[in-house]
Amino acid sequence: MPERMHRGDFVQIYQVILAAGERAPQVPEDTAAVPLEMKVKGFLDTEEAGIGDQVSIRTMTGRTLQGMLVAANPPYEITFGEIPPELLPVGQELRARLHERGPVS
Repeated sequence: MPERMHRGDFVQIYQVILAAGERAPQVPEDTAAVPLEMKVKGFLDTEEAGIGDQVSIRTMTGRTLQGMLVAANPPYEITFGEIPPELLPVGQELRARLHERGPVS
């Protein structure tokens, strides 16, 4: 039996906002060929649900949204990409300059 989530559990929902044929005419052709999708994390507002069920959630900012339940306790997978090599020494260089300058009075 699939795992069931209960009201208050941290979950993620999915919803198609616009189907491929409903996208704005000015978007690039490759963008227009795919749906506009939304994934949102929040706290389950529905009493009990399983993956694939239509549910209601309350986000961290207090919004109430509906969508298909896709994950329980989803991780945050935020990345800003690889670090540019030019930025790696900046912190050390700044500390050295501040040390040379001495205390601020």
